[in-house]
Amino acid sequence: MKSINTKFILIAPLTGGILLLTSPGIGFASLAWFALVPLLALIRSPRITAGKACVVGFATGMIYFTFLLSWITIVLGHYGHLPLWITIPALIALASYMSLYPAIFSYLTARTRDTVPLFWFAPLLWVGLDALRNRAFSGFPWMDLAYTQYSHPFLIQVADLAGHHGVTFLIVMVNCLIIEFSYGMNGRKRTQRPWPLIAAVALVLLAMVYSPWRYREINNQLAKNPTMSVGIIQGNIAQGQKWRPEIQLETLDKYLSLSRRQLAASPETDLLIWPETALPFYLQTSSLTKFIRVLTEAHPDLAVLTGAPRHALDPSGTEIRYYNSAFLIDDQGLINDRYDKRHLVPFGEYIPMKPLLPFLGPLVESVGDFTPGTSHLPIIHNTTPIGVLICFESIFPELARTQSEAGAKLLVNLTNDAWFGLSGAPWQHLSMAVFRAVENRRGLARAANTGISGFIDPLGNLSQLSPLFADFSATSTLPVMAEKTFFTFLGGHYFGFICLCLATIICVYDGYLRKKRIIIIHA
Repeated sequence: MKSINTKFILIAPLTGGILLLTSPGIGFASLAWFALVPLLALIRSPRITAGKACVVGFATGMIYFTFLLSWITIVLGHYGHLPLWITIPALIALASYMSLYPAIFSYLTARTRDTVPLFWFAPLLWVGLDALRNRAFSGFPWMDLAYTQYSHPFLIQVADLAGHHGVTFLIVMVNCLIIEFSYGMNGRKRTQRPWPLIAAVALVLLAMVYSPWRYREINNQLAKNPTMSVGIIQGNIAQGQKWRPEIQLETLDKYLSLSRRQLAASPETDLLIWPETALPFYLQTSSLTKFIRVLTEAHPDLAVLTGAPRHALDPSGTEIRYYNSAFLIDDQGLINDRYDKRHLVPFGEYIPMKPLLPFLGPLVESVGDFTPGTSHLPIIHNTTPIGVLICFESIFPELARTQSEAGAKLLVNLTNDAWFGLSGAPWQHLSMAVFRAVENRRGLARAANTGISGFIDPLGNLSQLSPLFADFSATSTLPVMAEKTFFTFLGGHYFGFICLCLATIICVYDGYLRKKRIIIIHA
């Protein structure tokens, strides 16, 4: 009994600690393939009740998410000017919400362990819960397990079939198979029927064969695809200075200077990308746009894609709406196209349920009051459709997918990660963009105010990554691809939805069996 209690206490910090080591920025990605083994071993034990498993699952989540999301305190405290008595509870509240998912996972997996093999139910439930978290309360799909593998392109090519959820499914299944085989080696009872186990092993092996095969196939295609020369500029403007009116000209001058230097080194550049809100003024009405015209007119066929705020009247003409936008400025210095950010950051760009939560206004005085965009259509440069993702839109698979389905042949991500400070968050944010490229087989250029900027090819390979908090510019040739993947065709949530439905059916069936056993016992 003492041994059981000791294990019970140690499981949460052990599992949570290993998971934390797998996160981008720390980078022990290989640990993800057995990070869940301690928790799953506890769940598998018949001496542990579902309730106790739930407690350990929640504790595991709290340890993992509290450290993983600690950058929230930088965003709210340093840049949001909120006191510690608000930032720390906010972090704990967010970590608690995120921890509900591993708690539910642990409870239901322990409850159904006698009904269905762990190595099938656990991956289905984990991915199903991820899909739910991706959608609930506007969605916060931050650092699903798959993203730990962003730097291993040979392992993630199945994402063009099932998205990042497919990679998460495999990671959880491998963790479960380790438990299953360790039970057999220790002489303990394994799953009675061999076919479910054989099928699970076959699925993992098939995925491991598919990924390198698909990698080579796409790599051969890239040599035949048309390309576009894309430049990225990282202005490294301090977040605390960025919106001061007196430095608007200085900010613009810095971007122009870095752009001229990069164009001198790479005159063949077709598209130059500046980060999210690189221009801290309204581009439509500012007299400063004349300086951008001088740059573009000097380089025929060049376009500049820059982030900037936008204002417009609502359809009734009575209210001014504000947008976080990206503007495409052509070689004549004219705004040729525009994209408005569709998925806004809650409590960063708007206050959710503002009429019901009026007391939050004074607490989050620096929050913007933006309106979400409505169009998912790509912008067009020289007949090439380009999908735009602004800031954390890159963490939502569906946004990149809908633009790719609508014809985008290239993806760009404009972001301002200065909010994160010196934390692991910029690496975490980058890791998710890698999967958007692989899922849709699109090259992706990323321009960040303070980093990490760089390029991602359709295979997920990263190149020319910038340092954090430094001036930076680079140019790369990215493939312009029209192929639509299985993932692009079916939708960003299809695999997660299937997993959630199957896990729900299994839970209902388990409940039916329990009820039936109770009736038999009392008969």
